[in-house]
Amino acid sequence: MGGKVDEVGGSQEWLTGVERERAARFLREADRAAFVAAHLLVRHCAAAYLGLPPEKVTLLQHCEVHGPGHGRPYLEQAPELGVSLSHTRGYVCAAVGHGRVGVDAELVPPGPLDEGLAGQALTAGERATVTDNAGLIRLWARKEALIKRGELTLDRLREVDLAQVGEGPRFEWQGRHFLELTTAEGVLVTIVTDRFARWAAVG
Repeated sequence: MGGKVDEVGGSQEWLTGVERERAARFLREADRAAFVAAHLLVRHCAAAYLGLPPEKVTLLQHCEVHGPGHGRPYLEQAPELGVSLSHTRGYVCAAVGHGRVGVDAELVPPGPLDEGLAGQALTAGERATVTDNAGLIRLWARKEALIKRGELTLDRLREVDLAQVGEGPRFEWQGRHFLELTTAEGVLVTIVTDRFARWAAVG
């Protein structure tokens, strides 16, 4: 599920105290609004999946090192479900499903290839197939979604080659199901799940 920040309905009262505290720390209003919208949207997404009112969905995070508000998100009402959310430049998206779930949203900048990012993220095989930022960001978003599934880390980006895994909107790779789309705003959304996902726009 995804859409513009100002299209996401709901109230900050739906958020936990930890989420509201994190939102208050943002210095830029746009960043705060995107954070709140993403956390509201994941409740709408989970509510549709579970058949609950969105205000009754509780999103939690807990990390053994950093405590509440960090680590992979999960639902208090259904901790067995995978949950993921992302936002970029006024656009937010979220995904919920059985098994592991990862979603990433990236604005695709026009222009030539960003060599610095390519050197950080791409394998030699991937680099040989990519000629512009659109191709680079597509691979970056796929890897970010795998990170959010808990299958990859930032320091291992160049160990996973995704150049030949397929093209959107739907494809399968090594038991993982990908859903990719580009919105009217030029935002690339990549969702990786254990089962094929269904896309829904906000509203």
